[in-house]
Amino acid sequence: MTHHENDLLQRRQQLDAARVEVARLVEDHNAAQRDLRSSVIERFEGLTDIRFRIEELTEKCQSELLTFAAGGPQTEASRQASQPLCRELARRGVAMRSVYLESAHNDPATVEHLRWLQANGDEVRTTAALPSRMLIFDRAHAVLPLDPEDSAVGALVLHGPGVINALCELFERVWESAVPFTRGRLHQRDRSEGGLSSQEQAILRLLGEGLTDEVVARKLGISVRTGRRITAELMTRLGARSRFQAGLRAAQLGWLAGADTV
Repeated sequence: MTHHENDLLQRRQQLDAARVEVARLVEDHNAAQRDLRSSVIERFEGLTDIRFRIEELTEKCQSELLTFAAGGPQTEASRQASQPLCRELARRGVAMRSVYLESAHNDPATVEHLRWLQANGDEVRTTAALPSRMLIFDRAHAVLPLDPEDSAVGALVLHGPGVINALCELFERVWESAVPFTRGRLHQRDRSEGGLSSQEQAILRLLGEGLTDEVVARKLGISVRTGRRITAELMTRLGARSRFQAGLRAAQLGWLAGADTV
């Protein structure tokens, strides 16, 4: 083969490789566009519209429902609304897993409600803190509040594999570290090296992130007053002058090892 022929062969190979790369880029672009088109966001305002949409999604749910029940003690309206849906899903053999806040144990009515859910097929666990309320139907549709501070304001219904996969991964991480709900009693995992409960660990971690007392209380489902009391006690134990310093010192001492991440 002459030098000229060899040069032509190399150029042809480079051209073929470039065509393959362009085809791959075009396919990646088309896939991204398909994913973008399939990612739909619905917005609902007011409890009536939210509950109607949740009922619709429940009717279509075929295999699995994942739930974050933030807020600690559940209102009577919320308990009454969820039970018929749970009963219908159980009848159809849908697998249900729900994570509630540990603070739910402080409310007898909520404890009784969780017992009812378990008896009717919902596998319930509790954890110290949750980021927000959330429902995921068949790993295809997710319902999240417009305002985590007030779920009655409105909700978003999300569709699309990208965002749904991320939310499912978040659920599985929280579920793995959560504690099974058993007959209404609070079963906590071993305390940290500093003798902290999971709730105390969560408070210190959230304070270390610079969150306000109000946000910390919401994530734990407790009153701001209770959160501040626990915080003051922890600061005294740590000899900290500020909430942020308390979170940092707890981390340095290894008190937060294994703490739930939200």
